[in-house]
Amino acid sequence: MPRFSDHDDYIAAAPEQFRPLLEQVRKQLARALPDAEERIMYDMPGFAIGGSIVAGYAAFSKQCGLYVSKGAIALHEKDITSAGLKASKTGVTFTTRQPIADELVKKLAISSRKELQL
Repeated sequence: MPRFSDHDDYIAAAPEQFRPLLEQVRKQLARALPDAEERIMYDMPGFAIGGSIVAGYAAFSKQCGLYVSKGAIALHEKDITSAGLKASKTGVTFTTRQPIADELVKKLAISSRKELQL
């Protein structure tokens, strides 16, 4: 299993077609969580406040994911569905054909932070 030193390292190792998506999600998370610190935890990039990861993202062979709190997913379930995206309890998956909108990334990150009370 690869070990990544930072977000740049992670994105560089991701499948080429997903790199622009990951860069965009990273940029939106940084804007939504300006006081968060970029971290790698469990070999995935995330944004932490204190010791808690507020939001993270990842690339897989066929899709990418944005990972936030359960409450953030539940709160924005209609937005996720109307965007044509799929969600689990803590994540939203997206692809190059069906990217995640910047505004949805922002909403999810801010809601995750509020739920975690950070």
